Parts: sequence; structure tokens; C-alpha cells
Amino acid sequence: MSYEFFISRRYMRAKRKQVFVSIITFISIFGIFLGVAALIIVLAVMHGFEEDLRAKILGIKSHIEVTADMAGPIKNYTAVREEIDKIPGVVASTPFIYTQAMIRSGNGVTGVVIRGLDTQTAPKVLNLGKIREGQLEYLNKIPDGVLKELSAEDKGLTGIMIGKEMARNLGLFLYNPITIISPTGGIATPMGMVPRMKKFVVVGIFESGFYEYDSTLAFLSLKSCQEFLDMGDTVSGVDIVVHDIYKADVIARNIQGKLGFPFFAQNWMQMNKNLFSALKLEKRVMFIILSLIVLVAAFNIISALIMIVMEKSKDIAILKSMGATAATIMKIFIYQGLIVGVVGTFFGCIAGLTIALNLQKISLLVEKIFNFKILPGDVYYLSELPSKVNYSDVVVIVIGTLTICFLSTIYPALRASKLDPAEALRYE
Repeated sequence: MSYEFFISRRYMRAKRKQVFVSIITFISIFGIFLGVAALIIVLAVMHGFEEDLRAKILGIKSHIEVTADMAGPIKNYTAVREEIDKIPGVVASTPFIYTQAMIRSGNGVTGVVIRGLDTQTAPKVLNLGKIREGQLEYLNKIPDGVLKELSAEDKGLTGIMIGKEMARNLGLFLYNPITIISPTGGIATPMGMVPRMKKFVVVGIFESGFYEYDSTLAFLSLKSCQEFLDMGDTVSGVDIVVHDIYKADVIARNIQGKLGFPFFAQNWMQMNKNLFSALKLEKRVMFIILSLIVLVAAFNIISALIMIVMEKSKDIAILKSMGATAATIMKIFIYQGLIVGVVGTFFGCIAGLTIALNLQKISLLVEKIFNFKILPGDVYYLSELPSKVNYSDVVVIVIGTLTICFLSTIYPALRASKLDPAEALRYE
């Protein structure tokens, strides 16, 4: 152990006259501890929020979506899929139909987004979440065992799968009949144009964990949707899943180049650009705001070291008269400031990582004790508080904090190194 480090440790132990200095030192350690812990926890939550949101969005939605220009239907979608599947990086593809409509039940009416899907290929591309009741295959054909439970007038109906929140809002249960009303493509009657209407049976209830999808999304089989909208053998577009989601933009350009006009390929980054850009901006702003806690603690280090330099001017003069150089004196006070920084950073890291890695359990415990929901599903995108530690963020926080602590020691240490022994000992 170098004598500079030994002396700096001795100066950390307060005598009776230096109690106030010790209090400031303790506040500095606590400030750094609080800043580091808060940064780790908040950035873990924001990283987990981004990852969870991306996973849920890319579950229901595909990595790449191919549609025809001017929102026209795709006629030769089988041949288009064959071309798409040949492109390197593409894992699978599935056709889809997209339309907006209204659902009417005995308990109310609500707007809905209808997606027609191929039950054979869609599970390879989309993740529909947890199917709480029923089965996806029932969209094609309702089994005989289920048909026995339906009334005579409902036995000829086809199936529809709805989200958990939609079922709760409309008071719907499995095998209840509902009516879909489409405002597009009305039917001409002697009384004028009337909207398309058709009855379906709820054959499945899914939960994606994403309130917006669970409350507004419904699935039909591709054939049922084509018949309802009178689309013939056409689809709205083709959904595609790729190996590497971060290369989706390159693969989308390759698809665009191969298919040419009138097809248009959009990747998930383009479709959700505003959302993820806002999340990144928010993460950066929170990092800057919480870093101010560490900066305040750094100013406390400067204050404490200046007070120690004033208090120890006699000791510094004696050390210099014994042969200590200016560099040696600087080291003593730099080490003292770094001890404060290292102790605060170390315990802040332990506390931050412990809370961040167990945040979901802690949030559930808090909800249970205080009987309230931290993230209500109808207000926020997610219903649970996600947390995922990004260890590269932790490394940046640690290095940044120690750098700030080191910089805060330079002025007091420099001031101490320039102390004139003769002036300090003149009145002693």
C-alpha cells in the first residue's frame, strides 16, 4: 500500500472537529449510490419496455409487409409468395386480409380491425399470444362437438377469434354469436346501399398482452374473410418473417427490387418508426436527468475535499517540508475523492442490479400490498412492469460516474499541491 493511499484513508476517518466534513462525505457517497442505482433501474426498465414492446408488436405484426400500391388487392399472391420465399434471409410468409369494421353483440357495438389469415401458414409468421379459449383451427371448420352446443340458426356460421379485452368489454363468451358490419363495399338494395353484415361465432379468445391488440383485433380465416368482403381469390398483402430483424430493411429492399411495381415492401422499423424513436429519445433524456444526481454528488466531493484541504493545511506543509512533492499531495486528495466514488458506485451497482433483476416481483408485491395497478392495461401499452438489464449500459454508468468523481478531485488536489509550507506554518 502506498503511503499516499494510507494517508487518504486516514483523512476519511473524522476527528471531533471534522464531523461536518464527514457528513458531507457521507452525503457524497449516498448521492453517488442513489444516482448509480437510479440510472441502472430506470435504464433497465426502459430497455425492458422497449424489448417487450418490440416482441409484442412483432408477434402480432410481421417483420416485413408486402402490399400493392394504392391499397389494391393482390391477385396472384401464391406466385408472389413463391418469389418472396426464394430471397435469402426470409424464413416464411403468409397472405393476409386487412379491413376495419364494427362488431355488434347483444351487449354493445365496438370498432374492430379484422385480419383474415391462413391458419396453416400464419403460425409460422405471427405469434398470436396465448389462446385462452378455443383453437385457431376452428376458424376453418367448427368441429361437430362444438356445433351441438350451438342453436339451430347458428350451426351454419363460420368462426371468429377475438381478443380478451374485447370479449370482456362486450360481455362475450366462447361460442357466442356476433355480427360484423363492414362500412366498405355496401350492398345495393331497393332501399339503397346498406353496409355488409354477417354473423359469426366466437371460436377463440386470445391474449397478446398488448391492450390495443386485445381490445381491437379479431381474426377470421382467409376464406371466410374473402367471402365476407366479396374479394374473390385476392388478399390485402403478404406478411414475412426474417432470420435477423435488424436486417429487415435490407431484405425489404431486396424484395422490393425483385417484385417491382406495383408491390411495396415495408419493414417493422418503418411501420413503428415514431414509437421506437420516441422510446430512444426518452431513454437518452432520462439518462441525462438522472446523471444530474451524480453531478450533485460530485459537487459535494469538491466541497468536502476543499474543506479537508483547509483543515489539513498544517499536515500538508509538514509533508512538503519532509520532501513530499506536489504530485504526491495531489495523489492523496485524488485517492480520497476516488474512494468516495468507488464506494458509492459499488454499492449503487449492487442495489441497482438487485432491484432491476427482481423488479417484476417487487412491483407485484407493491401492487398486492397497496391494492393498485402500476401499469393499467387500458392506459399503457403493457400491463406488467418489464425490466431487462443491459450490461453495456451498466459499464457506461460505472465508467461515467468514476470519471466524474475523478474530475471533481482535480481542483481541490491541485489547490493542496500548490500550498506554500512557509505560509501554512507561519502562525503555528
